[in-house]
Amino acid sequence: MLVTGSSGLVGSAVAGALRAGGWLVRGLDVRPGPETTHLADLDEPGEALDGVGAVVHAAALHAPHVGVLPDAEFHRVNVHATTRLVRRAADRGVRRFVYTSSTSVYGHALVGTDAAVWVTEELAPRPRDVYDVTKLAAERVVRASGLPNVVLHIARCFPEPPEVTAVHRLHRGVDLADVVDAHLLALSTPGADGVYTIAGPTVFEPGDGVALWQDAPSVIDRRVPGARAAFAARGWRLPDRIDRVYDSSAAARDLGYRPSRGLSTLLT
Repeated sequence: MLVTGSSGLVGSAVAGALRAGGWLVRGLDVRPGPETTHLADLDEPGEALDGVGAVVHAAALHAPHVGVLPDAEFHRVNVHATTRLVRRAADRGVRRFVYTSSTSVYGHALVGTDAAVWVTEELAPRPRDVYDVTKLAAERVVRASGLPNVVLHIARCFPEPPEVTAVHRLHRGVDLADVVDAHLLALSTPGADGVYTIAGPTVFEPGDGVALWQDAPSVIDRRVPGARAAFAARGWRLPDRIDRVYDSSAAARDLGYRPSRGLSTLLT
């Protein structure tokens, strides 16, 4: 098993879980880390791919790098290096390729005008920056590769202040442990093939869109009794408006994904 980006947030967590589960794991990254066994650039993975049956490709330049690094570097790392990795994986007989992408690829499509956007795999992406553009391009490379593959659109999972994380867990966030579970399912589910949204458990329904846009607290009161009091006890405010809701039901149906670490996990 090869995990790229094994010194990063998601890659290291996935590699650690695989290792704990008894897999022989190689970790590839340009930066050292506890789960990284091969210090190398994606362009030159060397022996890291030798004898590997599956690849989790989590390495990438991310949104915080936008405006800091040249756009050309995003294309080099996120698109061109992914293309070469996919080709090498195919040449070496890799049997499963899991690509760690992001809900960010939907870009401007995530922003509604009069109702919260219900975000599923059917939403047409409208990239807004070079990160979105290059991640989406890399997805298309993976999907067209001929390798058995799964693309995971990961919701917001990086560390943030607790009051921000709590709001995001209502509609657009996911716990890192659930992200890891999704990767393990993408690797182990027979015949898994597709693009899937990976988010935390949601309490909302598609019909809540207008109300979430106009008066989110009233919907939260109805769907999450006790949330208002729990927020108030911590000095937090409920959001006045919720502009999107991520729906992982396709991953639940096809992969058996069952996120269990939602808002209640943070409030207990």
